[in-house]
Amino acid sequence: MTTAASTVPLRPLLLPEDAEQAVVLLRQEIERMHRGGAAIAPVTNLEQVRALPETVPESVAVVLSTSGSSGVPKRTMLSRNALAASARASSARLGGAGEWLLCLPAGFIAGFQVVSRAVLGGTRVQALGGGAFHAAGFAAAARRLGAGTRYTSLVPTQVKRLLADAEGRAALALFDKVLIGGAPLDAQSDRRLREITGAVVTYGMTETCGGCVYDGRPLDGVQVRLVDGVIHLGGDVVADGYLGAALADSACFYTDGDRRWYRTADRGHWSDGLLVPTGRVDDLINTGGMKVSALAIEAAVAEFDGVDTAVILGLPDPEWAAAVGAYIVVRQGFPPPDPEALRAHVRERLGRAAAPKRIVFGETLPLLPNSKIDRRAVREFLSGGSSHQQ
Repeated sequence: MTTAASTVPLRPLLLPEDAEQAVVLLRQEIERMHRGGAAIAPVTNLEQVRALPETVPESVAVVLSTSGSSGVPKRTMLSRNALAASARASSARLGGAGEWLLCLPAGFIAGFQVVSRAVLGGTRVQALGGGAFHAAGFAAAARRLGAGTRYTSLVPTQVKRLLADAEGRAALALFDKVLIGGAPLDAQSDRRLREITGAVVTYGMTETCGGCVYDGRPLDGVQVRLVDGVIHLGGDVVADGYLGAALADSACFYTDGDRRWYRTADRGHWSDGLLVPTGRVDDLINTGGMKVSALAIEAAVAEFDGVDTAVILGLPDPEWAAAVGAYIVVRQGFPPPDPEALRAHVRERLGRAAAPKRIVFGETLPLLPNSKIDRRAVREFLSGGSSHQQ
């Protein structure tokens, strides 16, 4: 039974909408927390505040919500030890401390870690600010950074917008390292980015203090193992668990010997000693008795001329059990691709079963507050939008 002696107060932290004000407040609270103050829970609205308990287990320093991109968000409990281990390992891999440009919401793990790493490294954070992300604002903020080592963390959607803009490309070149996470970056964008700057593709999640595998290599102190093709991550960076979690969710965390592990929902394999995530366990679409990978189809569609971004989902279908649906954002200045030519391209790459049966073209990509793809909104578009049906 939990006793009062084994708990600490949980301090809700309502972040201002203004990004610069949010950074100042969050930095103060992180510094206070690392000096032994109350645990903190960054939130963005009063409803989230009311849902929090007054106390948490004494090992907990921060409570952060997951994105909820594929389900209900979970409140993840991170310890001071986990945050410190993550910051040390990241700094060692990147080549030392540096100033950071914050381009992601500070209330989720990727943005929070930008501020936390700066606090623990004794460096400065410049907030992007200005509302919607665009190349001109990014470039202006990048120029405001100091002359020393510069880092930033982006999601693929932001990378693509910057690569499509001359001022954005010039701004990317000002950084020593650009961390990319949250979703896979297509091969073409990855190549272009690496020609400009020191790109680092990260893999991790809220439950591992964010990215803990850089360019396929685990950070120092992090272990990776595959169990029946599913990625398990271990080490000091692993969270203490979920706040108020159901038993099934809590079972994702376990201890083996003296190491704490987290069973992810992602499949993967090793290639030349590097970890290659190959999609979520639940992203396999069973269509007509054949299993196809949504991630592989997304990569194939992204190769086609005129495609900026593709999101692939399985849709209920009375004949096929599930039908492959494709929501496609067209690249600026290009006409929508011919649906039949696009299907032929996917069939050539991955086989007949992988070809999308339903295609919807959109102008924008629906995003969650943390800039990840809102897959539930995409599903609604695919279910109700004007489509090209096979």
